[in-house]
Amino acid sequence: MPAKGLSLHIGLNRVDPAHYAGWDGALTACEADAKDMHGIARACGCSSHRLLGSEATACEVMTFILRAADKLKRDDFFFLSFSGHGGRVPDSNNDEVGGQDETWALYDRQLVADEFYTLWGRFVPGVRILVVADTGSNATALRVSAGPQFYRAQTRYRVLPEEVARATYAQNTGLYDGIQNVHFKGDTTPVTATVLVLCGCQDNQLAGEGSQNGLFTEQLKKVWDDGRFTGGYRGFRRQIAALMPPIQSPGCTRIGAPHPSFERQKPFTV
Repeated sequence: MPAKGLSLHIGLNRVDPAHYAGWDGALTACEADAKDMHGIARACGCSSHRLLGSEATACEVMTFILRAADKLKRDDFFFLSFSGHGGRVPDSNNDEVGGQDETWALYDRQLVADEFYTLWGRFVPGVRILVVADTGSNATALRVSAGPQFYRAQTRYRVLPEEVARATYAQNTGLYDGIQNVHFKGDTTPVTATVLVLCGCQDNQLAGEGSQNGLFTEQLKKVWDDGRFTGGYRGFRRQIAALMPPIQSPGCTRIGAPHPSFERQKPFTV
């Protein structure tokens, strides 16, 4: 039986100010990213879905991923992309060395890294999961003291400013501490599927917007070249990085079980 492919593409040009301490995080290109990644996934044979703006709630995202985990079997493929703000919340369950948990800023609340590990743990062995994240989570890099190596004037960055991150957590401490208490295993959760994460920048950098897309997504599309790219995921990342400024270098990491043949596959292969 041929492998099955499912995908979900999330893009938020703004978030709900009621949750984020009055901040709407206005961006311009995230929903365009989601639409473009949705198109790539469909062209590659995935049953593709997208959540844009206020549709992209934590409940909707988690429900879709859990349904995918229930449907997909060994050798099947799940593709998840996210374009929007990254953030961090204090690590209340002590599973992070730096004392902070990374987040994706969804419309109604942040989705915490501990929740993702629980979600990945629901997939059976042999499932191939690709995550493409055009977001930046190092809020401290927005400080003026970080210097020009991190900051380009007139560029919109995809990260919760430090003061917004602090105020959002202060306003919702019970929620975020409760999430971490429920998902207390964090990154020690057993993950038997294979998750490859292509991210738009390193931990000490910022992901910026380009002209029509996020800078990372913009260069990814050029390298992909409507499917004419040849090679595996590591080479894909290297070619994208070669087109990007040194202040924003994309990463490629693996979570869960080793799967060398997956990493050697042409990107987005079902």
